[in-house]
Amino acid sequence: MNLYLRYFDREVLVTNVDDAISFLADIDEIGMNPMLEHDIREYAASDVYYPKRYKIRPRIYFIIIKTEAATMQDFKEKKAVHTPVSSIEKDAASPVLVKLNEEKPGWYEGVIDFKRVQQVPGTGKFQYRDTRFAAQCKAMSGQDCYNRIIDHLRQRVDPRSQFPSAKGKNFKFTYLGGFK
Repeated sequence: MNLYLRYFDREVLVTNVDDAISFLADIDEIGMNPMLEHDIREYAASDVYYPKRYKIRPRIYFIIIKTEAATMQDFKEKKAVHTPVSSIEKDAASPVLVKLNEEKPGWYEGVIDFKRVQQVPGTGKFQYRDTRFAAQCKAMSGQDCYNRIIDHLRQRVDPRSQFPSAKGKNFKFTYLGGFK
């Protein structure tokens, strides 16, 4: 695993953490110290692959990125991008999406938590309030249940109210059974 470091227009691709620390120590503004060195060594040894940003002073940072690239050219052309998820897992749909879009006509119970705009008595001002709404409806799938609940609510609450995504944690549904 190689490390790419950049501070303004100064950049380097190194093969080990000692070279990275040496590069940073040569830049006076960074002010290399034992705590920063320890943190960089921990980042390099960890399984974390997201870029790490270190604050030098307000709005001034240097970054470190782990990469599989062997040369700076490969890094710039993104030839060695680390992909922690295998291609088989990437192609498979999320279990939440599969369950949500599964066609199963019948009765559903949907529960949605949303931000409802309501007027505060006495002041005349408006505020968002967390609101839970539950309904039972006939639907073809979990997504259809969500759409029916949202359509119902849009006709009855302030248009500034905010509704969550069907894929998120603020919408839950249960299949109750088929049509009779």
